[in-house]
Amino acid sequence: MKRTIWTPTLAWLAAVSGALVLAFAAPSETSFLGRLPTLTAKRLDQQRVVLPQGLPAERSLALVAFGRSQRGEVDSWIQGLHLDQDRSIAWFRMPVLNDPGNEGARSDIENKLLQRHPTESARSRLLPVFTDRDAFLRTAGLTSTDHAWVLVLNREGKVLARAEGLFDETKGQALRETLLAQGD
Repeated sequence: MKRTIWTPTLAWLAAVSGALVLAFAAPSETSFLGRLPTLTAKRLDQQRVVLPQGLPAERSLALVAFGRSQRGEVDSWIQGLHLDQDRSIAWFRMPVLNDPGNEGARSDIENKLLQRHPTESARSRLLPVFTDRDAFLRTAGLTSTDHAWVLVLNREGKVLARAEGLFDETKGQALRETLLAQGD
């Protein structure tokens, strides 16, 4: 008789204990989405930016590209979200480039970018990042460099929302809502 009373009680206690362990051990939503690595970069207008603390707003939109072929994807987000006209969204382009290892090579790459982005407003929104792409992908929680990524970031570097590839109205609305939401 004692065995039938204690068996369900012990099973219940084990289930509750397991649920509590999983609740505390499970990753939070922000750690699952990733973080922006801490690094120093220089916008094309020559302003140094320490990331993530130096992001332009508490919540910013980063248009991340890994190659010139992804420029159309990035442009689709600028057009789709009307970023050139909407002053309520802080945004910037972030080409993530493998660090060539020396200042001269980085300078050559920056000069090519300067030729492609001649206006001051375009240069102030372009923040090339010279780093290890694979490490950047892992830290930011991204799956590949095959497409451009759009990230909603806070000044702690947390990735609050993300989308991959070409602009999509549904994804765009979700990103806009995350950008304009108050607090984390």
